[in-house]
Amino acid sequence: MVDSNDPTPSALPSVDGAWWRQAVVYQVYVRSFADADGDGVGDLPGITARLPHLRDLGVDALWITPFYTSPQKDHGYDVADYRDIDPLFGSLTDADALLARAHELGLKVIVDLVPNHTSDQHPWFQAALAAGPDSPERERYVFRDDDGTDTPPNNWPSVFGGAAWSRVEEADGTPGQWYLHLFDSTQPDLNWRNPEVGDEFVDILRFWLDRGVDGFRVDVAHGLFKKEGLPDTELPDPDADGPASMVEAAGLDEPMWDQPEVHDVYRRWHAVLAEYDDSERGRRMAVAESWARTAEAIARYVRPDELQQSFNFHWLSAAWDAQAFADVITETLPSLRPYGATPTWVLSNHDVVRHVTRYGGGDLGRARGRAATLAMLGLPGSAYLYQGEELGLEQVDVAPEDRTDPSWFRTKDSAKPDIGRDGCRVPIPWSGETAPYGFGPAADGTQPWLPQPGDWAALTVEAQTGAEGSTLEFYRAALATRRTFADTAGEEVDVLQAGPALLVYRRGPLTCVLNAGEAPEPLPDDLGSLLLSSGEAPGATIAPDTAAWFLAD
Repeated sequence: MVDSNDPTPSALPSVDGAWWRQAVVYQVYVRSFADADGDGVGDLPGITARLPHLRDLGVDALWITPFYTSPQKDHGYDVADYRDIDPLFGSLTDADALLARAHELGLKVIVDLVPNHTSDQHPWFQAALAAGPDSPERERYVFRDDDGTDTPPNNWPSVFGGAAWSRVEEADGTPGQWYLHLFDSTQPDLNWRNPEVGDEFVDILRFWLDRGVDGFRVDVAHGLFKKEGLPDTELPDPDADGPASMVEAAGLDEPMWDQPEVHDVYRRWHAVLAEYDDSERGRRMAVAESWARTAEAIARYVRPDELQQSFNFHWLSAAWDAQAFADVITETLPSLRPYGATPTWVLSNHDVVRHVTRYGGGDLGRARGRAATLAMLGLPGSAYLYQGEELGLEQVDVAPEDRTDPSWFRTKDSAKPDIGRDGCRVPIPWSGETAPYGFGPAADGTQPWLPQPGDWAALTVEAQTGAEGSTLEFYRAALATRRTFADTAGEEVDVLQAGPALLVYRRGPLTCVLNAGEAPEPLPDDLGSLLLSSGEAPGATIAPDTAAWFLAD
């Protein structure tokens, strides 16, 4: 294991400064990573103190969820000031210290940017409410007059459930215009057809680039522009069928998502990022959260003059099935090849059920999770890991009285309530036998903002460090081994076998075998020497729920 006090950079070598092409990026959910001040909520100084864990793990960068000034109605994705830190998380001085320490340890830093909407407490929205209809202030958002029927301007659903429109009360106390919010009613959508909005976000990019960030994760990157005229959608009635998730919405050609004008925004951002390239730290980048139904649609966001990466959620949504994984590989790589872009791979994040639970939970889910992770890490491109997956954490069943997600509050009384995303956001365990498991420094045992399970003592970083067979040590070994071939194995992948149980693919000298079946399977011939296995080392056969890497002799 690397000495946590050794500042030697561990980042992968860059290709023309494009450090992200084969990088492993670790997502930090700021509220739930580490609490330095003992208030039960994670913060920037907590992240800074725990950066050696990420360096020891072997990642190349961290992506931090929003830490901006916010009422926290959607845990920071409702931004009231894009140029300051919410006091809950620290200060701009703390942000500068985090950046400096990360760079000292050889870690790049990606910050979350939320361009589709603001908080209703943002000065722009407050000014819009005060200014009234037909004002320049209201042109910064999507306001529409009532047509006399007291019904929303169209049938668009909110991702968090219910209608995507709310009506304001005007200064004289009368019902006024409707405003669009594709998420919570406290998150009004910006009007990207107003040039003032685009100019504002270029200034925000420059503010954080000037402070030293290495890149941006672009929230709802497929949003921003809405189809002219705001026509009705084909999605089901939100009152009848509950929330319309982004996955469901992306499954149709919908007027609120993936409009062609959004690509002009990213061409402009590409030029801004290029201004900050330098020989010392390499190039700056942005990765799009673009929910789209096809690999080709995702690839449009990474054309040479747009963003550098786009999340590939098809690996995340694939079933535990050899053919399903093979299909994602064979669809993803050809879609990116015309643009010279590398793919991204992800199994979990702060918006979805943790993959250990999706794969069956318990020992079975952990075994499958490790196997899927090894198969993912063997592929060309970047891997994005979600905090706690290196510990084998499962989804937590958060009690109704402890839930905080706006999707829960918007749908709890409906026919199809959404329990929300709190279960994957429970603060991670660092040490000790009982909650809060070292999450914060409080001697009185102050509990975190979401309760931790009582059986996590064996899953802490402390308990797993040095423990043979632990998930943490598996991740450390996998990332260290990956570093030996990530830049040299090439970007071509041949799928040699796909089902019924085995996935076998070759990438240069590396061959990966995954057994998604229910029984041991014979190994193909001439695989070479075993590099690493996610479980029991294979002999003539490979056990079910196991993956292994082999290197050609």
